[in-house]
Amino acid sequence: MITNFFIPELNNHDVQELWFQQDGATCHTARATIDLLKDTFGDRLISRFGPVNWPPRSCDLTPLDYFLWGYVKSLVYADKPQTLDHLEDNIRCVIADIRP
Repeated sequence: MITNFFIPELNNHDVQELWFQQDGATCHTARATIDLLKDTFGDRLISRFGPVNWPPRSCDLTPLDYFLWGYVKSLVYADKPQTLDHLEDNIRCVIADIRP
């Protein structure tokens, strides 16, 4: 997956400023995988085995926190829901409309 898709896709983009963050799942931290990621990202690798350690249970490094939750909140509250039912409906609609 990494060598057949991810790395070739990265080569289509300017990744000089890009950071890579991975979780600590065993399948993601095999020696060959870490070596490949270090070669690709250098000191811009956030990983249990990379140059920048990813602290366990660190909510401030969750990718969704950087954009998604603030975006969802802005849409959910855009029409200032006045009831719990209205709020719940907004949440359902906004989440259902999220596309990759």
